[in-house]
Amino acid sequence: MRASFLFTSESVSEGHPDKVADQISDAVVDLFLSKDPYARIACETLTTTQLVVLAGEIRCKGVYENGAWAPGAQEEIEAAVRATVKRIGYEQDGFHWETFRFENNLHGQSAHIAQGVDESGNKDEGAGDQGIMFGYATDETPDLLPATLYYSHRILEKLASDRHNKVVPFLEPDAKSQVTLQYENEVPVRATALVVSTQHAPGYFDDGGEGSDAAKYQELRDYVVGVFHEVLPEGFITDETKIYVNPTGRFEIGGPDGDAGLTGRKIIVDTYGGASPHGGGAFSGKDPTKVDRSAAYVARYMAKNVVAAGLARRCTIQLSYAIGIAEPLSLYVDLHGTGTVPEAKIEEVLPKLVRLTPKGIREHLKLNAPIYQKTASYGHFGRKPEGDSFTWEKTDLVDALKAAVA
Repeated sequence: MRASFLFTSESVSEGHPDKVADQISDAVVDLFLSKDPYARIACETLTTTQLVVLAGEIRCKGVYENGAWAPGAQEEIEAAVRATVKRIGYEQDGFHWETFRFENNLHGQSAHIAQGVDESGNKDEGAGDQGIMFGYATDETPDLLPATLYYSHRILEKLASDRHNKVVPFLEPDAKSQVTLQYENEVPVRATALVVSTQHAPGYFDDGGEGSDAAKYQELRDYVVGVFHEVLPEGFITDETKIYVNPTGRFEIGGPDGDAGLTGRKIIVDTYGGASPHGGGAFSGKDPTKVDRSAAYVARYMAKNVVAAGLARRCTIQLSYAIGIAEPLSLYVDLHGTGTVPEAKIEEVLPKLVRLTPKGIREHLKLNAPIYQKTASYGHFGRKPEGDSFTWEKTDLVDALKAAVA
């Protein structure tokens, strides 16, 4: 790794159209898991102007069994979808939680997939699909997340909190952030560029056009700059930091009305902001038998514990699976030259501490619970574990790791 360089990550708010889709998909996952902890869900969502469409494959006791919907189930799904959009805050002409058109195209899971995944007789539960999954951790921040992504998330979380609490009058749900940091000796030391584009109330722009109001735009800009200073460490913002607030000008039309949204299009925002490889599979809308989700969570869990144990300053872990097969095909550890023990030793130890089959992962991390909607905005990683939520962020393997490699 280079010692000195610039690196950039972005985040998007809960009101970004793709994140609206992710949150809807995970609201469906949570609804089904609340009815049946072993439900099978693969729910994709499309959002656009005054329209939400669900599609995918499901199986759930008391909701959808033997090719038929339970009485009231479809109405309950629609209510969960509308409640999600209402919570985000969309009450606009082009996208309103109460009036958008809704289509539910969910249908039964393929029997040919089910036979490979389901546990039966002497056969362990198999992976829900083939694929590769990555986990990553770095000591750049207390939550062991890359600093560029960490601050990008925190900026938008602050905007969302202030919007919900009506701290300022001009914020609307759709927003994006971007943070570029200068690294010296592999350590982030200052911000060279900060970007926020936020949907706003009418008039809060300054492009010289009709309705333009320089004073209102300055109010918005001053607020966002204040958030930058609040979120980033003292001294990171200097006179040389380039700051861009709504650089295109007016941003009144946003969310699904401004741009269609789809589940799973923000996988880099969801994970490590580009600082780590990504296997390509999305998380939202999938139950935990899908290793795209559960194996990515356990890979993060293991990588975070390696760094928390002081065995490396950076750690990347890759897992791979074949559909219908329980055991992973490979486990790869890369400590990026920062390790205190050989990678091969960690590869030997980790499967003894965590059973890396789909069932083993689900049970170890307690994934068969309605815990997913809150993961679908501001990142799946770098979050605080609370009860059964974000269990993959715990560092409870540290002592066992240290003992095993001693």
